[in-house]
Amino acid sequence: MQYWLLKSEPNVWSIDQQVKAGSKGAIWDGVRNYQAANNLKKMKVGDLCFFYHSNIGKEIVGIVKIIKEAFIDPSDKKKRFVAVQVAFVTKFEEFITLKNIKKNKHLKDLPLIKQSRLSVMQIDFKSWKIILKMGKIK
Repeated sequence: MQYWLLKSEPNVWSIDQQVKAGSKGAIWDGVRNYQAANNLKKMKVGDLCFFYHSNIGKEIVGIVKIIKEAFIDPSDKKKRFVAVQVAFVTKFEEFITLKNIKKNKHLKDLPLIKQSRLSVMQIDFKSWKIILKMGKIK
């Protein structure tokens, strides 16, 4: 299993909308950065992803899982980019702010800090566990 972080602007797609999508999940589309798109292509069914509210909030708010691997993004008229389908797993009781992530010396190499504009990034297992603990998830 691999671990990821997916960014979404909450006024476009929020964790609450993801919850409402239910077990059928929702398409994670609109990614137009090649590095982020390559990360989408690496995702496998069952991989877990932190759901990050970008721009407004700047915080990890929950977890989703991959339920369908990369396919042509229906919102891409040129058919160059891919999307995945994700389903809700959990919403954190305590959101994990970017500010608090930056304060944790064990997370200093996290792509969220090093490549802050990247919308889809891989998270190593050690960092995944640290962030889960910060969100009070066992």
